[in-house]
Amino acid sequence: MVNMNRPLDLRKKPRIGESAIQALLFFAGILSVFTTLAIVFVLGKEALLFFNDPEVTLAEFFTSTKWAPAIGDFGIWALVSATLTTSAIAILVAVPLGMSAAIYLSEYASPRARSILKPLLEILAGIPTVVYGYFALLFVTPILRSLTGEDNLGVYNMLSAGLVMGIMILPLISSMSEDALSAVPRSLREAAYAMGATPFEASVQVVLPAALSGIGAAVIVGISRAVGETMIVAVASGATSEFTFNPLQAAETMTAHIARISGGDLSYNSIDYNSLFAIALMLFLVTLVLNLVSQWVVAKFREQYE
Repeated sequence: MVNMNRPLDLRKKPRIGESAIQALLFFAGILSVFTTLAIVFVLGKEALLFFNDPEVTLAEFFTSTKWAPAIGDFGIWALVSATLTTSAIAILVAVPLGMSAAIYLSEYASPRARSILKPLLEILAGIPTVVYGYFALLFVTPILRSLTGEDNLGVYNMLSAGLVMGIMILPLISSMSEDALSAVPRSLREAAYAMGATPFEASVQVVLPAALSGIGAAVIVGISRAVGETMIVAVASGATSEFTFNPLQAAETMTAHIARISGGDLSYNSIDYNSLFAIALMLFLVTLVLNLVSQWVVAKFREQYE
């Protein structure tokens, strides 16, 4: 029996578990910020040695389209163009297929089918990227050459690398998008059905806009993953530092170039060695800009549905 004359204790009681979780999340946030700043600091410090070299100028680095440090050419756009081309192909492959898979798993598949198909799809994410690279070189490229003609498509090309990169990031986009779609309240679907909408109309016109934030995050992560991919492009796209947006040609991306020359006997503080950090810093900036643009586009679309 409760004693009504006893005053209530309204003081905040310590909750050790919640405090520990809050402290852990705060520490994780601080650690991520510190790591990002440390990466920028290290890359900037080492890249400054490259830009301080008398042979290098910022104007040439950001405007020239020829990259050949051995003969004094330092135009980063030869590497950036290949990076953007392969990444664009990957996104054009992964986003439609990933969204289709996510909508099917979330809106149409039975629980049994979902429990089988989703793990099978996510197996693709566990395949080593070097395996994808040789798959692109030895399987996809011969098929493409038979379709386009051997004279039109070389053994090394950006098209094959981009297509396989799209397959690689497909599980990432589909899984995250499916989670975002499944999190949409059931009441929105039922309201759409009550208004006479078909399952497809409810999925595309109601559920998809409601999950746009999560889907946008999936696409942004996919873009970052494609831009930073190394082994697929290192194996399948070639080692030619050429400014081109033609996917049928061979070209070297920033990550592939870093992987190729960093494995050689580079002397410390040489111009080739210092160029690695300038390329890495440029790769970081390209990824940052693409993420900011993607977030802006997602925010603009979200405003139309609110």
